[in-house]
Amino acid sequence: MEYIKGSITAPVGFRANGIHCGIRKNKTKRDLALIVSDTICTAACVYTKNLVKGAPITVTQQNVADGYAKAIICNSGNANTCNENGMEIARGMCNLAAKELNINPADVIVASTGVIGQKLSLDPIASHMKELCDGLSKENGIHCTEAIMTTDTRVKEVAVSFKINGKTCKMGGIAKGSGMIHPDMATMLAFITTDVNISKELLQKALSEDVKDTFNMISIDGDTSTNDMVSVLANGQAKNSEIKEKNKEYEIFKKALNAVTSYLSRMIVKDGEGATKLIECKVINGKTKDICKTVAKSVISSSLVKAAMFGADANWGRILCAIGYSGADVDIGKIDVSFSNDKETTVKVCEKGFGVQFSEQLAKTILSYEEITVLINLNSGDAQATAYGCDLTYDYVKINGDYRT
Repeated sequence: MEYIKGSITAPVGFRANGIHCGIRKNKTKRDLALIVSDTICTAACVYTKNLVKGAPITVTQQNVADGYAKAIICNSGNANTCNENGMEIARGMCNLAAKELNINPADVIVASTGVIGQKLSLDPIASHMKELCDGLSKENGIHCTEAIMTTDTRVKEVAVSFKINGKTCKMGGIAKGSGMIHPDMATMLAFITTDVNISKELLQKALSEDVKDTFNMISIDGDTSTNDMVSVLANGQAKNSEIKEKNKEYEIFKKALNAVTSYLSRMIVKDGEGATKLIECKVINGKTKDICKTVAKSVISSSLVKAAMFGADANWGRILCAIGYSGADVDIGKIDVSFSNDKETTVKVCEKGFGVQFSEQLAKTILSYEEITVLINLNSGDAQATAYGCDLTYDYVKINGDYRT
């Protein structure tokens, strides 16, 4: 497997586009995106676990209930959530795209992202649908990536190439997400395409299992959004023998999927609202993987830990505190904690639950890097897990203080 140029249009048979239709006031910002496969695809999705869900989530769940789809339409600037006519708008977006593409509306996945509780009109979408569809191409995949962004400061896209049954296969993904990101969900929005031939059952199983260790292991601010969704389309145009059982080919597919989702997960966290640092919390030698995951999530979700990382303050007591209230079955008297950076410089700050002497200057230097690793050794088994977060800065409050106005 290798990383290649491109994203959602890298696989055979996919085209995309993104335009400004008028949902967002800033005319330089694209706000309507479309991804289309030349042929019908097996489809899989995972969704937010927030009880307050955007209308697009409900409509998409209905449309992909049969395990198939052919297109994804998404707008930014308005979440279409908590609107009395939200279902009408979401279905309307599917109908508009389907009519222009000459496909079944039930084969369209719909998503929205932006401000909650503001009315959304179909008028700008309807008046620009032909323009959106006319611009579908391999090259305009980047426009699609830009059109799903809100407070993101950078595009998030990736593509990989790999072999299955001797056939060259490709998979690409894009994502948006900078705030309202927290574990036990999908992510803000992520769309993945592949030309692999795989059954709808195994596609859904692969995605559902993968997000547990990728998108569900990231946290920016502790808030789970109302519109989070990850969708995968697989059109089979790589011409490999259909993957319909858990065999070697299925494992190759899962590895490629994990490469895409892991890359996008890190990009989302690195672009957290106001963030200056990516924090990786790696927990090793735990009794079970679930214990390790619980510990890792608790640490990267702690506002006090995140603030300390922003200030490059080796306040390891906050890490022990986050472990202590996580609810995980751990022996505090066995825990070691170290900090390291992407230059592989390491400093141990805690051993067997107690502080040890260390160079504050070295620790500050390590924590001043853009990528930091918090290594927690539970010394109780052989399981491990990793979670990703970011620092908490002044700019996070500035961005969210007037996000709507």
